[in-house]
Amino acid sequence: MTVAVVGAGLAGLSAAWELTRAGADAVVLEAERRAGGVVLTEQRDGFIVEGGPDGFLTAEPDIQELAREIGIGDRLVGQVARGSTMWTGRTLEPIAEGKAAELLGIQSTAPLQAGFTSFAAGMQEIVDALVARLGPRVRTTQGVSGMAPAPRGWRLSLTGSSSLEAQAVVLAVPAWIAARLLVGVGVPGARALEDVVYHPSITVSLAYRVDQVPAKLEGTGFVAASDASGAVGACTYAWRKYSKRAPDGFALLRAFVTAVDEDPGAIAHNELTAILGLAGPPLWTRAFHWWRGLPRYHGGHAQRVAAVRERLTRLAPLAIAGAGFDGAGVSACVKSGGEAARVILNRLGR
Repeated sequence: MTVAVVGAGLAGLSAAWELTRAGADAVVLEAERRAGGVVLTEQRDGFIVEGGPDGFLTAEPDIQELAREIGIGDRLVGQVARGSTMWTGRTLEPIAEGKAAELLGIQSTAPLQAGFTSFAAGMQEIVDALVARLGPRVRTTQGVSGMAPAPRGWRLSLTGSSSLEAQAVVLAVPAWIAARLLVGVGVPGARALEDVVYHPSITVSLAYRVDQVPAKLEGTGFVAASDASGAVGACTYAWRKYSKRAPDGFALLRAFVTAVDEDPGAIAHNELTAILGLAGPPLWTRAFHWWRGLPRYHGGHAQRVAAVRERLTRLAPLAIAGAGFDGAGVSACVKSGGEAARVILNRLGR
């Protein structure tokens, strides 16, 4: 009997990989046309352009262990530049190692000072490798609109008026989607998962010639002080943070922009010109909009999730995983997906 994994972000793909390794017949159902969720890398004119996270905390082991399991451990690359600055509204001032990540809301039990790690060709590498290893088990444009108990597990209602019966299910979807599906099968307290607030995120990558960017720039980038005016809340010097993110003689910046009505690329360039002293227009810009990109938890979140998980033990095998529950970082998603898979395997006696 099939184990259905709903959602093909890193949590869902990691769950499916763990299930498959244990001999379970896993199928991944993804509503979108592509797997990976907010993990998205584009290659453009020799630049490596990240649409979502550009890396993960080096001190977090889960995603690195997964990379080695699926044969891409040699593609891991460490952070090259070190240190960050804060834009006060007037000047760029050095800040302590790890402080920028803390100010940006990156939460982890691992030390932030250890820096970040990525993949040589961008974060998409781990998504592509997982999809390749899972093969036809990953079904895109195949969303789940509802679920109901079945004699041998669950019956999932799929887009296109079809259905799938599964012995067990992993819901690796945003919290508000999981809440709707769980409320539909009568899980007490599931509506509390809707308390997770997903904030919009806009990132803009901007390409320049190196001679357009002041040579005095140091570190991996800057974060703006809370009282600094402007739409740019932070900027990564992407071509310095990791090697080979831009061709020789070129520079790549990545700005994090608040929600704006006008062209975010133009706004980012204008503000970065004033802050960094750029010379001339960018060669190109690429904006990525994630309208529900960054989950943030209210107090008592862990207790609410634990209460829901305890209630799931009274049903046919069913688990939840992902950034909406166990931490928003990519390594946290890998860990969450793996743990959900092990819950299912234990329930199935595997």
